[in-house]
Amino acid sequence: MNQKFNSISVIGLGYIGLPTAAMFASRGVKVIGVDISQHAVDTINAGKIHIVEPELDMLVHAAVTEGCLRATTRPEAADAFLIAVPTPFKGVHEPDLSYVRAAAESIAPVLKKGNIIILESTSPVGTTEQMLQWMQLARPDLRFPLSAADADVDVHVAYCPERVLPGNVVHELVANDRIIGGVTARCAALAADVYRIFVRGELLHTNVRTAEMSKLAENAFRDVNIAFANELSLISDKLDINVWELISLANRHPRVNILQPGCGVGGHCIAVDPWFIVDKTPEQARLIRTAREVNDHKPEWVLTQVQEAVDARVAAGQAESTLTVAMLGLAFKPNIDDLRESPALSIAEKFAATTGARLLLVEPNIDALAGSLAKHALVSVDDAVAQADILVLLVRHSDFKGIDAKLAPGAMLLDIVGNSYA
Repeated sequence: MNQKFNSISVIGLGYIGLPTAAMFASRGVKVIGVDISQHAVDTINAGKIHIVEPELDMLVHAAVTEGCLRATTRPEAADAFLIAVPTPFKGVHEPDLSYVRAAAESIAPVLKKGNIIILESTSPVGTTEQMLQWMQLARPDLRFPLSAADADVDVHVAYCPERVLPGNVVHELVANDRIIGGVTARCAALAADVYRIFVRGELLHTNVRTAEMSKLAENAFRDVNIAFANELSLISDKLDINVWELISLANRHPRVNILQPGCGVGGHCIAVDPWFIVDKTPEQARLIRTAREVNDHKPEWVLTQVQEAVDARVAAGQAESTLTVAMLGLAFKPNIDDLRESPALSIAEKFAATTGARLLLVEPNIDALAGSLAKHALVSVDDAVAQADILVLLVRHSDFKGIDAKLAPGAMLLDIVGNSYA
C-alpha cells in the first residue's frame, strides 16, 4: 500500500492519545493533537505534559520544539485521524459513547476524500459501525464503508484498540502487536500503513467486530484472574491463612500462576471493559459478570478491615478522635498518577466520609487532592509513618517498599497488597 501520511490528527490527548501523538511526531510526521481541555492544550504547546508517564516528557518536549507536534481545541484537516477519547459508564454499567460521537462529529467538517479514521477508544462491539452512521449523517457528501463489501469509498475507517501498560506506555506502543479491524480489507491495510510509521510489533488484520471484542476479551481475562486472587484472599482471611505465602507456594506448580490480590481493580480498562461484554450479552457473560462483582466488592472488604482495626483501638480505650489513620496509595496501580476508577481512592473517600479519626493520605505521584478528599492532608511517606497509629497500604508503589520495617512502636500496618512479599 505504502500510502504516505504527511499529517495525522489525534483526537483526545490523555493517557493514550498524547503518547501516541508524540510517537508519530518523533518519526517526523506532522501531528495535530486535539483536546477539549485548554489546560492540556496549553501545557503541550509549552513542550510539557499534563500526565505522569515515564519518558513521555522528553518525547513531547522534543516533538514540540522541532515543530512536529501542535495541540489545539478545534479539529483541523489531516491525512489520518485517530480517536482516543474516553468511553465511560452512564447509569448502571451502561456504555457512554457520547465522547466517541462528539469526536466523530467534530472531525466530520474537516474530512476529505482519501482520509482514514481509526477509532482507538476501548468500545463495546458495534461502536465503530455506530460511529460510521453518525459520520455519514454529518457528511452525506462523502462515501463511508458501511459494510465489508463497500470497496468504492471516500473515507476509510478502522478500529485498533490500544494495548499498553500505564507506566510503560512509550515502550509498549512501539513493541506490542496491534490488532487492526478494518471495515473493509483496504481499510485495515491503510490503517496498518499508519501504525507502521512507528510500531515494530506485528500488525494483525481482522474485521471491526473481532477487533473490538479482542480488547474486551483481553481485559475480561485479566479481570477473571484477578477476581480469583481477590476471592482467594477473602477465603484465606476467613481460614486464618497467609494468602501471600499460599499463592507463593501454589505458584510453584509448573502450570499455576495465581496473580496477586489487591484492594480491588481500577483504571480505564479492566474495571470497565468487562461490563461492555455483559451489557451486550447479559445471559451469556455469567463468569465475566461474577468476576466484576467479586472485584467490585473487594474495597468494601478492605473498609471492613480498616474499621475493625479502628474499633479494636477504641475498645482498648483510645478515643477515635485521637486516632490517626494513613491511607498509602490512591492511584489505581503502582507508580503512576492515574486515579481513574481507582479502588484505593474510593476506599479513602468512603472512610473519610464516616470516620471520626484524623486521616492522612499518601500518594507520591500527585501534588494535590480534589473533591471530598481536598480537606485532608496529603503527606509524605515519612510523615505518615511518623504520625499514624494505623497505616493502610493500598497500592504497591515503589516508595512504600520496606515500610513495615519503619513503623513507630505500637503502629499497625494493614498490608492489603502484600508489599513485604513483593
